[in-house]
Amino acid sequence: MTAPIQPGTRLICPLIAATVEAMRADMIAAVAEGADCLECRLDYLSHPPDDEQLRDLLTNPPRPVIVTCRPVREGGRFDGQEAHRLALLRRAGRFEGVEAVDVEFDVPAEDWPAEGRKIILSRHDFQAVPDDLDELARAMDQSPAAVNKLVVQPAGADEALRVFDVLRACRKPTLALAMSEAGLITRILARKFGAFGTFAALTAGQESAPGQVSLAEMKHLYRWDAIGPDTDVFGVIGCPVTHSMSPAIHNAAFAATAQNAVYVPLRIEPGNEPFFRFLDAVRQRAWLSLRGLSVTIPHKENALACVGAEHCDALAVRIGAINTITLREDGSLRGENTDYAGAIDALCEAMSIARPGLKGRSAAVLGAGGVARAIVAALREYGATVTIYNRTLPRAEALAEEFGCVARPIARAGRTDAEIVVNCTSLGMHPKVRATPLRRLPESVKIVFDTIYNPVETRLLRDAQAAGRQILSGVDMFVHQAAAQFETWTRLPAPREVMREAVLRALGNNEP
Repeated sequence: MTAPIQPGTRLICPLIAATVEAMRADMIAAVAEGADCLECRLDYLSHPPDDEQLRDLLTNPPRPVIVTCRPVREGGRFDGQEAHRLALLRRAGRFEGVEAVDVEFDVPAEDWPAEGRKIILSRHDFQAVPDDLDELARAMDQSPAAVNKLVVQPAGADEALRVFDVLRACRKPTLALAMSEAGLITRILARKFGAFGTFAALTAGQESAPGQVSLAEMKHLYRWDAIGPDTDVFGVIGCPVTHSMSPAIHNAAFAATAQNAVYVPLRIEPGNEPFFRFLDAVRQRAWLSLRGLSVTIPHKENALACVGAEHCDALAVRIGAINTITLREDGSLRGENTDYAGAIDALCEAMSIARPGLKGRSAAVLGAGGVARAIVAALREYGATVTIYNRTLPRAEALAEEFGCVARPIARAGRTDAEIVVNCTSLGMHPKVRATPLRRLPESVKIVFDTIYNPVETRLLRDAQAAGRQILSGVDMFVHQAAAQFETWTRLPAPREVMREAVLRALGNNEP
């Protein structure tokens, strides 16, 4: 008789190779990457395995195995007769190393290919989060199966949070996940809520469902082994958001300072309504322990509207955007803009001055978008004189009028008499790394600050350095703004060098 399924949240690696030999080899690779449970997806095999092949695959596996043969009707690849599929699962489930057999919710209990104590009863919805999700979970909980499994497709991160409601309500071991970028939080926090398990791909490109990250990312980027019931949660809101380097920099900082915390990506669709809906959903779930949020494109203005100007710092209100939200224990919110602080502090550090030392300095700001707005506001706050150069002159003029600056066409930037040049355009950003917003540096320029951080050294910075000018990259700004967030949330000194190294590692992985 097979032993009952043991408690504990498993890091499960789905194996999707086309041959038994390759799937067995992937078992070894997955264990080396940190998997503690293996899912053999028999529906991915190019041919249904015979008994000898099943023996080769499932005898003495290096970790406990879940056997799955998912039919097309639930997002799998098996398109043969149902009787043949269940017979295959029945034969596979008899091997000692097989901990559980995954069976779909619509399969009658009398047809289950194993006894209930070995069954994971699953239901997948690739279209939505069903309105009757709670009722479905209750029905599963009352079945004779050992484990409930519910996988859904959320329209946004607010819907994904319903998965945690299911995990908290079910009496039996439950695996509940939301797919896609919006559902990533449910994969990462499965351990916090005592889920039966979560899935992580062997490598990028070997995912068995949308939104899976790799074992290496789960173990190292998201600190899987450090997550527990008391772990505080932080995250970055954006759309899209999986490209963000904020999880790398903040999780590295949490690890370096031994914080019981994890930082996750949160995809929120554009617009005020989705943003407000997510914050409402979070505030209704205090047990989520969400303590702080970074906010990136396109939600910085939405964040200010949601938090309220009366709960934000004055310069952030003048800029019209925030990138940092603190969720206090009493449910109230506090908003800040560390973008301008990161830029100004990085600049002042490079110039060996304090913020008041900017008074009377002259700066040329290239661009008139959101980043330029924050930097112009901060430079003017501390008394610098600013000229804004932009391709669309009316936009520059509107920004200049608001902050008491001068506006000029971008073509005239090469004739600036400023001491400081700050590039806030996207010219030179990966992948168009040969572009530059300024082909000639006037003699007056002493320091060139490029807010782009990918690549770390843009053509503008290379040209400036070759001309003997001091340079400052977007990495410095990014580290300073993230450090300000970290210190706001934790009240601890930020490990800036650790954070900088994390950004550079992430950029190295992104470069061609």
